[in-house]
Amino acid sequence: MKAIGYTESLDIQNPNALQDLDLPKPVAQGRDLLIQVKAIAVNPVDTKIRRRRAGTEDEPVVLGWDAVGEVVAVGEDVTLFEIGDQVYYAGDLNRQGTNAEFQRVDERIVGHKPKTLSPAEAAALPLTSITAYEMLFEHLQLQKQTPETKTTTQEVLLVVGAAGGVGSILLQLAKALTGATVIATASRPESVDWVRQLGADYVLDHTQPLAEQMAELTQKEGLGSLTHVASLNATDAYFDSYIEMLAPFGRIALIDDPQQPLNYMAMKPKSLSLHIEFMYARSMFQAVDMIEQHHLLNHVAELIDQGYVKTTLGKHLGTINATNLRAAHAELEAGSAIGKLVLEGF
Repeated sequence: MKAIGYTESLDIQNPNALQDLDLPKPVAQGRDLLIQVKAIAVNPVDTKIRRRRAGTEDEPVVLGWDAVGEVVAVGEDVTLFEIGDQVYYAGDLNRQGTNAEFQRVDERIVGHKPKTLSPAEAAALPLTSITAYEMLFEHLQLQKQTPETKTTTQEVLLVVGAAGGVGSILLQLAKALTGATVIATASRPESVDWVRQLGADYVLDHTQPLAEQMAELTQKEGLGSLTHVASLNATDAYFDSYIEMLAPFGRIALIDDPQQPLNYMAMKPKSLSLHIEFMYARSMFQAVDMIEQHHLLNHVAELIDQGYVKTTLGKHLGTINATNLRAAHAELEAGSAIGKLVLEGF
């Protein structure tokens, strides 16, 4: 089968950083699905692993943790899917990724593809949807409601780095499933417009001091105290501000990898809590509740098909090959992407 992978950790400008390969086709066993990949999205985790993990000539690394495809074979213990089902999923860090024509994936971390989206549109969603959903409702523990009956609550959520992939779906889920006031951060005019379109009630500029802007906004709009922070990047740069801004018993959840130590004991006087979201934890450790990712992906698909959430596809970069994947990695490393970068077909 066709695949894109590498053996050495190289700068993305090097042609060998990602190469077109021919690899054996996997076989489905147990609870695994064999999926023929139709479209993929590229995430910051792909670039991080490329820089940190090397492969070998016998076992090159195949990246990719976002895909849409069709089930073409099932293991003997599969109960949730049938051959021919259209699915979307983010996969497992312990296995080869989605940058291949065929992939083996545990059915418990796979959802039915949203019916109203194209493969490319749906490929933008799995990893970020799982991350955002777990962050909002398992870590931050915002009150989950239904879109048809939701009411306004006293919760005030700040989303830092809201224009990226996770932020783009998190804003929509927060508006569809909670009654919280949602405040996003963005700095460029195009990213400010993007987060407003996705449901942000207010926007702060993360290049300026956040605490001062929050205090001014609270006074001007008569908002309640900040209760929750979803920190999607640069957590170490803003951590002290989070502590200053949050009300007692507030919650902070992060997904990035802070480069500087966090002064977490400064949270004690307000009895704040700090949470780390890592959407691969369930699959990496075969958690007893692994199937929760199947359920939440199906829930997100329903929200999309009902019109409450839309795709976060930002740019379609063409077919799935080494040249286009190197371009995607380069754009992510430059930090200029808005929404998700998607490739489609081999």
